[in-house]
Amino acid sequence: MRVPLLDLSEQYRALSEEIRAATDEVLASQRFILGPKLAEFEKAIADYCHVPHAVGVSSGTDALLAVLMALEIGLGDAVITTAYSFFATGGCISRVGATPVFIDIDPETYNISASALKRYLDKDCHRVEGKLVNENRQTICALVPVHLFGLCCEMNEMLAVAREHDLLLIEDAAQAIGADYPLDGGSAKAGTMGDAGCFSFYPSKNLGAAGDAGLVVCRNEQFADRLRICRQHGMEARYQHRFIGGNFRLDELQAAILNVKLPHLDRWSAARRDAAKFYTNEFRRAGLDEKIKLPVQPYAESKLANHHIYHQYVIRSPRRDELREHFTGREIETAIYYPLALHEQPFFEYLGYKRGDFPEAERAARESLALPIYPEISREAQQYVVKCAAEFFE
Repeated sequence: MRVPLLDLSEQYRALSEEIRAATDEVLASQRFILGPKLAEFEKAIADYCHVPHAVGVSSGTDALLAVLMALEIGLGDAVITTAYSFFATGGCISRVGATPVFIDIDPETYNISASALKRYLDKDCHRVEGKLVNENRQTICALVPVHLFGLCCEMNEMLAVAREHDLLLIEDAAQAIGADYPLDGGSAKAGTMGDAGCFSFYPSKNLGAAGDAGLVVCRNEQFADRLRICRQHGMEARYQHRFIGGNFRLDELQAAILNVKLPHLDRWSAARRDAAKFYTNEFRRAGLDEKIKLPVQPYAESKLANHHIYHQYVIRSPRRDELREHFTGREIETAIYYPLALHEQPFFEYLGYKRGDFPEAERAARESLALPIYPEISREAQQYVVKCAAEFFE
């Protein structure tokens, strides 16, 4: 049996008529940039996330880049983020001239460790003229937690740290659209708890476009206006440029497709969660929870619907590479997110980190393996995955 990591064909078949009608409408109008479909999508996402402002941009990467540019973060600044994420998280920080400061992860959730963050701030940072400065005399101005694999970071702790040290808090929610978090005093969705939240609608995401697309949400009207200017090269009045921005616009065709898909997002995330539950139960029934580390659900008791949206179902094993080869031989597609921690990437050698500085991120890079998961995956396919895993560990 062939089991793909992701299969979008059934999703498209179910929505093909609506998607074609929506894109045909755009083509008939010949309005491709900053048109009514984008305005409709921005309002729909803002309503969905319960925030006043949403600004569509060209990708999840550009969402983070535009936020950093609009906040004028740059040379001499340092930005704290996780050591374990897609390259774009650290790459965008470097692109604006700032310095990424990596923090190790929680081995259970793969997200940035609140305790490791606090240790770094207490041990390696101090106040100079009211500013938080690190050991390299750089001003730490922002914190970028990444909600990895569809699970929110410990945002109560992140927000407390940001308030204590007067840091901007930018959420990288590229993998977590719709995820709920039990925020002190209530609940909130991923991306809505900090100063800005960045989303990706890359086709493989829970809410995927037909190409690259992204979006930023925020609560501050002036900042939202600045982002809209930033996505047009810093241009407010025509050919009048207040600052350097970029060509970060989300086009009408992608917005039209996303408008069709958004009403189905919670249902798709629930189906992913059901598939994850089935995997977990089957692995336990086969006694494999003693052989591999299964995903955790730290917010399940909160009773929030989308406490985890399972953008990926990630297991871990010290024998990861052998296990993956075994799956490949049985036509089961898997993926490694991510084979290197960020400080191990060749580009980031200039930061001076060395192997062993972030042991949990390094171990996750060696051991983690994403299994096939998508809303329409069959239970037969999942049982086959578990059966093949059991064969490997016999």
